[in-house]
Amino acid sequence: MRRRENYICDSAQEDGMRRVGAQDHGAARRREELGAFARWITLNNALSGLFCASLNFIDSTRTTRPVMTFEPVGDHSDASRANLHLLHGTLPHEVVCTENLTPFLKLLPCKGKAGISSLLDGHKLFDASWQSMAIDVRPVCPAGESECVVEMEQTVDMVLDIERSKRPRDNPIPRPVPREELVCDTSKEYSSEDTCYPLDISYGQSWSLSEVFGRPIKGTCLVEASEGPDSQSVCLNVPADRDVYTSHGVTEFKDASGFSRCFVLPTRDDFELMLPKQSVQSGSPIYPPPLYAERSITGHGQERGGVQTLLTNPSPDTPVEFVYLESLPWFMKPYLHTLKVLLPDEGKQSPSIIKDIYYRPSVDRHRGTQLEIRMLIPAASTVTLTYDFEKAILRYTEYPPDANRGFDVAPAVIRLISSASNTTGDSMYLRTTSLLLPLPTPDFSMPYNVIILTSTVMALAFGSIFNLLVRRFVGADEVEGYDIRRLRALVRGRLLVIKDRLFGTRNEKKIQ
Repeated sequence: MRRRENYICDSAQEDGMRRVGAQDHGAARRREELGAFARWITLNNALSGLFCASLNFIDSTRTTRPVMTFEPVGDHSDASRANLHLLHGTLPHEVVCTENLTPFLKLLPCKGKAGISSLLDGHKLFDASWQSMAIDVRPVCPAGESECVVEMEQTVDMVLDIERSKRPRDNPIPRPVPREELVCDTSKEYSSEDTCYPLDISYGQSWSLSEVFGRPIKGTCLVEASEGPDSQSVCLNVPADRDVYTSHGVTEFKDASGFSRCFVLPTRDDFELMLPKQSVQSGSPIYPPPLYAERSITGHGQERGGVQTLLTNPSPDTPVEFVYLESLPWFMKPYLHTLKVLLPDEGKQSPSIIKDIYYRPSVDRHRGTQLEIRMLIPAASTVTLTYDFEKAILRYTEYPPDANRGFDVAPAVIRLISSASNTTGDSMYLRTTSLLLPLPTPDFSMPYNVIILTSTVMALAFGSIFNLLVRRFVGADEVEGYDIRRLRALVRGRLLVIKDRLFGTRNEKKIQ
């Protein structure tokens, strides 16, 4: 198994990303496309059972075949590459939860009992502001060896709020900070004794592994043995003047840049990391991302709409080239002739930004729309990508139970081909937020009313016809043991008794 370094960043930054659901992409080796898709369905069913996820719902309507966005990873021969079919599936409504973490940990050598994976507690992980889990599997053929191996890389990303994570589990309810513990920004004009503007204390907060994750690191997982700086397993990105305290028996290696230090974990003892409260003059360098992407739905009404994506290149002197992939559901039908690329600075369309387009239209209830655009954005520029679409009307059986909430649209995938921050040569991927698409929703009470009315009419009609066909009608004098004179005398006697009770009482009162 491939070893990788684990980094902890000492900076509190807000992350505004929404849920992107579940995504998987792979390459199936088959000569025919139908055979590759059959293996793709089998793979998703197997992964669904392995990770307790809903990947088995990835069918032909949620599967695309990227042409420019993804490439086969790992070592493949030229003969096998010719028969590889790339497939990409999305489940934008899927939520990562505890039942996915347990099988994820079981794939590790130490099952989450040792190493940095021992910090992965379900309560802390899924209470984070943002989290994601990923597994990458690729074939690797070492040079000089006849056999190839399968390499698996597992990744967990978390964005934690220090104050929220330090709350005790038995008392997690947030409470107001006492007045004497408030840190106010006195530089504000309205600052006074009874008015406090909270001061940003992102840097210099005190925290430890036990406070944030509820436990220390349980030793190390002995997957491979090595010594020296290359054997570090936990790295911390903090300024050089930041005080860091560790447990006894830990070897520390500092990076030449002064903003990173790594630690060799003890074999059996627990590893504790603590940073005291400190006023830090300089923070760790935060490098801007190579590209900013913001995607939203425009328009109004139940018939048509639009999608707008803002793409910003923050580099002041280097253009960025990337591939933009849209995987749209079949009931969201885009108009390709309305595709526009605008530069707000110039105030007009700039078709030269688009270098290549691959478009695969949707087929109702069989496949979705696939749109891939290769673009080149100049330095320090913002591009607006827009297009219009039409909303299809679904059958009433195709609506989910929460139909009025809307339908989730998978996030767009951006593959960075060239950028100033990409120095490794590997492709970098970004994902936008998912969208919530409102569709025309029928009145679901009408089928219920129709069913009730129809059932009532059918019950009345069936009951009447059934009585006419089954019930036997005979005359009163034809019934055995039936005497009409006796019945008349019995009725007459009852009436006389009732009459005596009513009028007899009145006569007695008059006599008195």
